[in-house]
Amino acid sequence: MKNKKLAAAMAAVHMYIRTEEEAAVAAMQSRAAAKPLAPAPVGQMNLWGLSGRQAIMNGNAVIRQRMLK
Repeated sequence: MKNKKLAAAMAAVHMYIRTEEEAAVAAMQSRAAAKPLAPAPVGQMNLWGLSGRQAIMNGNAVIRQRMLK
């Protein structure tokens, strides 16, 4: 009797999870069909800003590694 209850509970949980996954897939498909993907706008790269951020990150890495002491 105890095994039947356990099997029924496990089957119920499995069925609940399966229906939630199917609902999520259906929602994603309907959302994808509703609006077509447009290409992302491409902007010009700011090389000065990029190199500045890279220099800041390198400086922080040096400080974290305690190389400046």
